[in-house]
Amino acid sequence: MAHRRQSTITATVLLVTLLVCRTVSAAEWPDVRAVGPFVCRADFALDQQQGMLNELAELQTELVQTLEIAPAQAAIEVYLFHDEDTYRHYLKRIYPTLPFRRAFFIKEHGRCRVFAFNSSQFEADLRHECTHALLHAALPTVPLWLDEGLATYFEVPAANRLNKAPNFSGVLWNARFGIVPGIERLETIDDAAAMGKAEYRDSWAWVHFMCNGPSAAHAELVGYLQDLAAQKPPGLLSERLARRVPSLATEFKDSFKRAAK
Repeated sequence: MAHRRQSTITATVLLVTLLVCRTVSAAEWPDVRAVGPFVCRADFALDQQQGMLNELAELQTELVQTLEIAPAQAAIEVYLFHDEDTYRHYLKRIYPTLPFRRAFFIKEHGRCRVFAFNSSQFEADLRHECTHALLHAALPTVPLWLDEGLATYFEVPAANRLNKAPNFSGVLWNARFGIVPGIERLETIDDAAAMGKAEYRDSWAWVHFMCNGPSAAHAELVGYLQDLAAQKPPGLLSERLARRVPSLATEFKDSFKRAAK
């Protein structure tokens, strides 16, 4: 299967041409539960998934505290399916032109929705797509690389984000050999199809640095997102970080070495 991040492309990129807002009757769903800003509709009983649903409720709190973004003001709809076939048939019915992806975040007419099925990556997929939803509920736009970097960072349970995320060992290995991913290259990407495994890893690495490295880097991330929220021209985050954090490359490498201890 293609790299998971390629299977969860942000739908604001894919669905800009969608014009019709579709509705789904709640009667179609055997289990409906509200957790935090999310209204979760499932075609199977969610009793065994309550722990995961509680994590989704906590996800908004984590984003608000870490990124200082506004909480979602409207409900985010989440549609969950017990298997891949049912999920495929459902999406084919309401979005017949979409290619298959294992999970989707879709925003149209201001309405944020997430679709996923119960795969081996179910929990990570949900955290990833729900992070997209929370970001786009709070912000009018998010650069593609940062959108995916944040979603990849928050898809991991909070206890594992510092040094147990799947991307951590590879980035740490590179840092020990003096290799720092180019944030400037990431900022040029405006097509989701150009986001491969390396791009997701590098985007995650810069988000990890800004969330766990020098306080000045975190402050710059928060300021950048606040400018986006206020619809002020934010400039390039790479330039803002370079001005705010002396010896940026060294600080980047050192932050991963410290996190490994």
